[in-house]
Amino acid sequence: MPRLAAPLAALAAAGAAFAYVGAVDPNTPGHYPACPLLTFTGVYCPGCGGLRAAHALAHGDVPAALGANAFAVVLVVLLAGGLSAWLVQSARGRPLRVPAPSAVHWWAVGAVVGVFSVVRNLPFGAVLAP
Repeated sequence: MPRLAAPLAALAAAGAAFAYVGAVDPNTPGHYPACPLLTFTGVYCPGCGGLRAAHALAHGDVPAALGANAFAVVLVVLLAGGLSAWLVQSARGRPLRVPAPSAVHWWAVGAVVGVFSVVRNLPFGAVLAP
C-alpha cells in the first residue's frame, strides 16, 4: 500500500485543514488574519470570503458558501475531485495523468480570476461580494 501513501496524506492534510476551518468560525473576529488588500484598500481580493465559504461548506450550507465566495467553492470542488481521482488511480496501480496546461489555459484562468475580482467590487456585482 505504499502507492496510496501520498494521496492519502494529501487527503488527510486537506481534510484536517477543512475540519479546522469548519470548527473555528471565521465569522468570529480574532481567529484568522484579515485580508491585507481589503484592510488597506477596501477592495475585495479573489480570496476574500474563502474561509467563510469553506466554513459554510463544512456545515453543509452551500447557498451561504456560494454567497461568501463562489470562486472558492469551485476550487474546493475541483480540489476534492482531483484528490479523489488521484486516490482512485493510485488504488488501481495507475499513475494519474494530468495534461500539462498550455499558456492559453493559464491566461484563461487568469482572466476568470481577474473578471471575478473586478466584478465583485462593482455595484452590480455585489452578489459576488462576501
